[in-house]
Amino acid sequence: MQILEINGGEFRAETIVEKIVAYGMMPQLIKEMTLDRTTADITITPEEQQTASQQVFQQLGIDSDEKLGAWLKQQGMTAPQLVAKAERSLKLAKFKQTTWGARVNSAFLERKQQLDRVIYSLICTKDFCVAQELYFRVKEGEQSFDSLAREYSQGPEAQTGGLIGPVEIGGIHPDLAKMLIASDIGQLQTPTVIGDWIVLVRLENLLPATLDQAMQQRLIEESFSKWLEESVAQQMTTFTSHAA
Repeated sequence: MQILEINGGEFRAETIVEKIVAYGMMPQLIKEMTLDRTTADITITPEEQQTASQQVFQQLGIDSDEKLGAWLKQQGMTAPQLVAKAERSLKLAKFKQTTWGARVNSAFLERKQQLDRVIYSLICTKDFCVAQELYFRVKEGEQSFDSLAREYSQGPEAQTGGLIGPVEIGGIHPDLAKMLIASDIGQLQTPTVIGDWIVLVRLENLLPATLDQAMQQRLIEESFSKWLEESVAQQMTTFTSHAA
């Protein structure tokens, strides 16, 4: 039976497994093994293999045999293992594209409204009478939204004169997002209760999301991350039930 020596101690395979579980490292191990299984049957060309190696060396700042040797020693890896790791990254990119690339357009259309970005002005207060007074001051042009936000708003937006954004609509409080979606640019909404606050909000600009290359990659990565998380969770449940 193979023995692993660490810090002067000798550990058998079953002890290593116990340590992995005790240190909370099992999810990471399952994740890595899932990626190994996922990429096992994906092939890459010799040119792609060379490119993958060059990219990983560049990312690690390795430009000489001496630096490569030092890095491998520090990480406890061999050169073939590092090359294999680089190739797995490329295979994984192919897996992502093959699995979710064709679904990007439909995913984008489903989420577009949440991916649109907005710039808006906000005043938060807990006094409805104050909110009402500020609303009429802005509405009648007596004072600017900026100056009133700096003086009266009780949230961090006071530091920016109430101006927030650009931010994705999906990252905003749902009730506030509904108000902004229903607003025209420059429209000041009447004081509205959201959670513990009474808010004044005005939509300043709408920046529609576009399905460019960066957005495509983001949607693919998000789909992959969700799939991987669910896969690891399922396997952890199975492992826990067997270990009980």
